[in-house]
Amino acid sequence: MLYLLLAPLAEDLQLANLFRYITFRTGMALFTAMVIAFVFGKPMIAWLRKKQGKGQPIRTEGIERHVVEKAGTPTMGGFLILIGVMAGTLLWADLTNPYVWIVIFVTAGFGLIGFVDDYMKVTKQSTAGFGGKFKLAGEFIIALIAVFWASYTARSLGTEPGMETSIAFPFFKDFVLNLGPLFFVFGCIVVVGAGNAVNMTDGLDGLAIVPVMIAAATFGAIAYVVGRVDFAEYLQVHYTAGTGELLVFCGALLGAGLGFLWWNAPPAMIFMGDTGSLSLGGALGTIAVAVKHEIVLAIVGGLFVLEMVSVMVQVASFKLTGKRVFKMAPIHHHFEKQGWAEPTIVIRFWIIAVILALIGLATLKLR
Repeated sequence: MLYLLLAPLAEDLQLANLFRYITFRTGMALFTAMVIAFVFGKPMIAWLRKKQGKGQPIRTEGIERHVVEKAGTPTMGGFLILIGVMAGTLLWADLTNPYVWIVIFVTAGFGLIGFVDDYMKVTKQSTAGFGGKFKLAGEFIIALIAVFWASYTARSLGTEPGMETSIAFPFFKDFVLNLGPLFFVFGCIVVVGAGNAVNMTDGLDGLAIVPVMIAAATFGAIAYVVGRVDFAEYLQVHYTAGTGELLVFCGALLGAGLGFLWWNAPPAMIFMGDTGSLSLGGALGTIAVAVKHEIVLAIVGGLFVLEMVSVMVQVASFKLTGKRVFKMAPIHHHFEKQGWAEPTIVIRFWIIAVILALIGLATLKLR
């Protein structure tokens, strides 16, 4: 909004010229979102604790100490993140850019589904929440609309013909696979898979939010690079017109995440819940589809992939053989069962997330 108001005044007002620079607006989006999360965190926690009473229900068949230590902690803290992200993006991004609205659409849509799930868990005091089939159906509908929208936008903005339905492969500068109509199915799987993978990672204090911030920073850099002709040509990556503006959204997400971490750091005063985890994961998946780096998301978000795969392996093994591969899934609970302290797991997983992000960034150059 501020970009549209002030950037046209750059010729007459020197200060307004700053609004032409996406890096300046990204920094301001980060700062705005972070301040909002800081300021509104404490009163929101108090209000949610009052409204939710017993807070988020804890799985009694899980880690025993969680039932004691985490009982009564309010959930739906994702609202705090979403308020910061939306405020930072709407204030500082170029709102004529379709990609900004596509990512906002998925973030808000997945956030709404997550809110319904959290609300049902709290009101019923059950970990069951929203029905899995209805939840996935809603996510796929939102994702399908977003992928069609992103594909149409890529074509209308002059992205290389055929790239709107193609997959680019890291480490190969020219090799792309045009899936045609199947790309829309693939894109939906990426968006929905990312949302649910982050959701499964959100099981320990601070475990999900920091890898999300690392991934957001990484994909912000990727969006900036592939959205500029000169950088894309130099690094020999596929230019996707207009995606550079997603850097502002990523900056807002990073800032809101920092503010939320202040309240979510061990011992957490609030959980993000599905309201936050689904929306943030969906946003990352949508950005990956928009910038044509879907496979790189599997590298950068490898920690989320590991968490999801651990659940899939556990379920498949138990149904087929009656035996469990892990002591408990997702895999972070397996390490808890082995006696690892919660902060040890969280920090080591953060380190893994940083390493994977660096590998993901390396794909921009190693071609």
